[in-house]
Amino acid sequence: MLKLYIGNKNYSSWSMRPWVLLKQAGIPFEEVMVRFGADPFSAGSSFKQAVLAVSPGGRVPVLVDEGFAVWDTLAIAEYLAEKFPDKQLWPQDAKARARARSVCAEMHSGFGALRSACPMNIEADLSQTGAIVWRDQAAVRSDVQRIVTMWTELLEQYRGALLFGGFSIADAYFAPVCMRLKTYGLPVPAPITGYVNRVCALPGVKAWMDQALAEQDFVVADEPYRVAR
Repeated sequence: MLKLYIGNKNYSSWSMRPWVLLKQAGIPFEEVMVRFGADPFSAGSSFKQAVLAVSPGGRVPVLVDEGFAVWDTLAIAEYLAEKFPDKQLWPQDAKARARARSVCAEMHSGFGALRSACPMNIEADLSQTGAIVWRDQAAVRSDVQRIVTMWTELLEQYRGALLFGGFSIADAYFAPVCMRLKTYGLPVPAPITGYVNRVCALPGVKAWMDQALAEQDFVVADEPYRVAR
């Protein structure tokens, strides 16, 4: 069976993507939770050592298939799409598939201001912080506007509840952005709020969120705005 090594569900946006993809697609896998701890990325941390045992990058997520490790979320998504073609994880139309890959790659390498100012924290209500970030950080407003434009165009073009009609890698890839928009209360148009709500209602996403809320961990390194839960 596939094994997926992940970090804390409350904080690990990168882990969320392949976990939601597997869960929502109905692909069986074993979850291996490696909790972050106080200083997860220091060379001697228990987190770092545990992940280095399966991946030379020392970061999550890592997918292991019969001893073969795949790391990086895009590589994991592509591997799963090839291994399970019947699941149709990418859109079937060639142009739609290319567009889906393009927006996932844009998410993978971009939106640095939003990532930095609004780290994923599903359990928290940081709407007051979000209001200050929105007021003071033009780069965050620019990132969100690009996301709003992208999602609006896709929802209108493919005329479905999700970005490319039915569930795809793209929806799993943007699920952490939906978490950020909710946690920080960032202002977006009603159609975008509707999409966020539909993503949150997906069984795979809801399962992740429910488990994130149940963790009860407080990782100081991932809490720039709070001193306690």
